[in-house]
Amino acid sequence: MRQLKLLSVLLLVLGGCATTQPPQTPQIPVVNVYHGVKVTDPYQWLENWDDERVQTWSDEQNVHARHVLGHLPYIEELRERITEIMTAESVSYSSLCRREGKLFAIKRQPPLEQPFLVVMPSAQEPQSERVIVDPMKLDPSGSTAIDWYVPSDDGRLVAVSLSVGGSESGDVHVYESESGREVGEVIARVNGGTAGGDVAWTPDGSGFYYTRYPREGERPAEDMDFYQQVWFHQLGTSPNEDRYEIGKDFPRIVEINLDVDKQSGLVLVNTQYGDSGRFAYHIRMTDGQWKQISDYDDQIVQATFGANSTLFLTSRAGAPRGQIIQLTPGDYSLEKAQVIIPEGKDTIVSTFFGDPPVVATPSCLYVTCQLGGPSEVRVFNYDGNQQKGPEILPVSNVGQIIALEGNDILYQNSSYLEPPAWYVFEKGKGSTKKTALVTQSPVDFSDCEVVREYARSKDGTRVPVNIVRRKGIALNGTNPVLLTGYGGYGVNIEPGFSALRRVWIDQGGVYAQANLRGGGEFGEQWHQNGMLTKKQNVFDDFAAVMHHMIDSGYTTPERLAIMGGSNGGLLMGAAFTQHPELCRVVVSFVGIYDMLRVELAPNGQFNIPEFGTVKDPEQFRALYAYSPYHHVEKGTAYPSILFLTGANDPRVDPMHSRKMTARLQDATSSDRPILLRTSSKTGHGLGTPLSERIDSSVHYHAFLLNELGLQYHPPKP
Repeated sequence: MRQLKLLSVLLLVLGGCATTQPPQTPQIPVVNVYHGVKVTDPYQWLENWDDERVQTWSDEQNVHARHVLGHLPYIEELRERITEIMTAESVSYSSLCRREGKLFAIKRQPPLEQPFLVVMPSAQEPQSERVIVDPMKLDPSGSTAIDWYVPSDDGRLVAVSLSVGGSESGDVHVYESESGREVGEVIARVNGGTAGGDVAWTPDGSGFYYTRYPREGERPAEDMDFYQQVWFHQLGTSPNEDRYEIGKDFPRIVEINLDVDKQSGLVLVNTQYGDSGRFAYHIRMTDGQWKQISDYDDQIVQATFGANSTLFLTSRAGAPRGQIIQLTPGDYSLEKAQVIIPEGKDTIVSTFFGDPPVVATPSCLYVTCQLGGPSEVRVFNYDGNQQKGPEILPVSNVGQIIALEGNDILYQNSSYLEPPAWYVFEKGKGSTKKTALVTQSPVDFSDCEVVREYARSKDGTRVPVNIVRRKGIALNGTNPVLLTGYGGYGVNIEPGFSALRRVWIDQGGVYAQANLRGGGEFGEQWHQNGMLTKKQNVFDDFAAVMHHMIDSGYTTPERLAIMGGSNGGLLMGAAFTQHPELCRVVVSFVGIYDMLRVELAPNGQFNIPEFGTVKDPEQFRALYAYSPYHHVEKGTAYPSILFLTGANDPRVDPMHSRKMTARLQDATSSDRPILLRTSSKTGHGLGTPLSERIDSSVHYHAFLLNELGLQYHPPKP
């Protein structure tokens, strides 16, 4: 029946008779009671994806949205230009990992649909690289993606997590780096959509420790994406014989990362309590016994092994911007820690399970510091004395840092105007050199500049905004502005290069990116002032930046567009429900909108430490006070809005986009479109094939231009 209904809609579209109005959505009111407060939800039925009516509704909305988007002005010109940029032979390398005589990397090479895993002798010899794993050869449809990989210490073998359809539900396969041949056993359910996953090899390469989700029959169905544990697999044996290590007493929403000291074989387990930014550390001693180093309230947010198995920890205890402390081998007692690098004026970058802010070489510590958005690298001896560091681009971000021979490093650096490149810093010479791992941009930004300005938030807080604009721009209020932000989880929103941004600049556009509270750009206090019951500060910060772009003469509300995704999608929802008059068009990716029911999804449980729970009266009041879904008001003239979501999203349930779309379509008093575009083969964004990324980019660019009344201007020859 569902297929017949969808076919009838498609026939109307193909016949040119598709209505310009979205499908009607029935209201089936349900009353939920929270601490005595009755909340009526007319579209709660759209949460149940197993209901055929929901699937049919989603299909019909998708057909309608794609019909509207596909017939917008300049759609073909944009498709040609965007395809030209995104399929240009602009090779990029990421997620580098060095082993003895080998450098591994994830290589992205348009127009190939998916990145692939390669190995080369060094960063100066990409011409000698070999392909180890190409997802397109495993799955020509382009749906299979590499989540992550970990080579053995000798570089002979590499463990690779592979998932399908953007699900991020990854099984680990083992490959020979020399031949690319798969060997050994497949370990199921190592990686997940929110809690992630990891592998750490023993120094001799005979086996590896790995994160493990419950197997069928071990937990109830509702717990299968929770309760991560650490297990050990010996190569050549059945996974059924794997050895349990630690985790049975860990919290339900634990997220685990692993590390093994190459010198001693000690295993370090880093556990985060949900997405809280609170970590606990355990270490497996040489006798096989586990010792807890720190608990979640000890404010240790990162740890790395240095020379002689010394542990260097990033601590926020009494130092919200971070300090580096040292634990000596053998005891690893936090009570005996020594402060090596005290807290400074800038922030030592938090991990958030990303690349570590501290990389240890035999006698140096390389520390990534956050400067309120931009970042840089600082170098210290083990005694804490600062040394000369590498050269960094202005208003840029430092990505991954890889330890090389001696005290040298390989690091990535990019900016809004300069594409990513990998550099070698030779500590002994104090010199910085660009390697052969350079992304060649298909576009040029030499006519542009970056300025960093500040807005004043509702409570007086200064909020940075980084602005990419053409040189000599006139601040006469006529410029179309695309403003974006995030503000959550302690995530640092750093300068980043996008060749696609050239399309917006060529239309006379200005691009602006705000550093809002809730991030970690100014330390943990900056994060805490934008989380839980203080989340409204994030939205006030963003509104202040919107006002700044208008009051400073960049634009007017009729020329202002805003865009964000995930937690940034929540930001979009709060912005246009609280200030519908401040912008003309909104593009929101995989967003969270119903803050009262977000925690009912598996991923929502991991978000509770960041957002709060309706079970707590004070937190419920805060959530209800800003929940975008509950602040859609009938008769309000809302901006033009394009929602984009992936049907397989493991991080944000697509029901948020469905419910928000239905409510806005019913409520808005304007004739501006409210569209929901769903991708059936993608999730939260990771693993999205290139063709789908092109298609969605074409659609949202066409939407922006049309709703802002802009004509398409091709690039100048």
